[in-house]
Amino acid sequence: MRSPLGEFLRARRQAVTVDDVGLPDSGRRRTPGLRRDEVAQLAGVSADYYVRLEQGRELHPSDQVLAALARALRLNVEAAEHLHALANPRPSARRPGSSRQVDPNVVRLIDGWHRAPALVTNDRLDVLARNALGGALYEGLDHADNLLRLTFLNPDSRRFYPDWEREASSKVANLRAMAGPRPDPSLLTLVEELSRESEDFRRIWARHDVRARTQEFRRLVHREVGELNLWHATFSIDGSPGQRIFVAQADPGSRSEDALQRLSVTHAVGR
Repeated sequence: MRSPLGEFLRARRQAVTVDDVGLPDSGRRRTPGLRRDEVAQLAGVSADYYVRLEQGRELHPSDQVLAALARALRLNVEAAEHLHALANPRPSARRPGSSRQVDPNVVRLIDGWHRAPALVTNDRLDVLARNALGGALYEGLDHADNLLRLTFLNPDSRRFYPDWEREASSKVANLRAMAGPRPDPSLLTLVEELSRESEDFRRIWARHDVRARTQEFRRLVHREVGELNLWHATFSIDGSPGQRIFVAQADPGSRSEDALQRLSVTHAVGR
């Protein structure tokens, strides 16, 4: 049976092309990505050893081998850390239930942001708290209590997120980054639900992308005020493991700032 480490290596190998790594193309391939022997060559290990890693027959590669595999597979920093964690899993230090209760001081903080929509989420991207403008931004959307369910189970999400594939891929990569090598059972339950209900989720989850969301511009289309181009940032909350604040803002003087202002007036934010 293939191990989590083997599953990850196989998925990331299939995501890398010979052009990505500067190898000659030897013709038609039965499966996408690199062959096992090509990864072994790039990482400086034997093909047999690499096959044993993918098949779960070798579970304890050295740090040097892991670093070489990360380079060969063109892993980003977070994906490389994930690779090391899969090879050296440690018990989670997170306390059960610690990621669901939001500190009242955090709630007061985001409530004071009248010009910036903000949410507090946990590892599963459950929305634990939101300020008034954050509520107005997602108002009327089914499954808005969980950003992954919203994206994959609500057909209207493809209008709300005009760059839907990018948005969906980013959320799933973030979920992988938050899950780590030993996911919380409630996170696994959500993955099972989404895998059962959404072919798109199954497809994107199978890629094993790992990337936490930090800051980026994202486009949204709100049913009342139209298109919004907002800068989003994510901040971890010290003392509340797994919790993060998602906050967005528009460029000064932009159409998006005007649209947020209209949304704020319509929903009487800050009054």
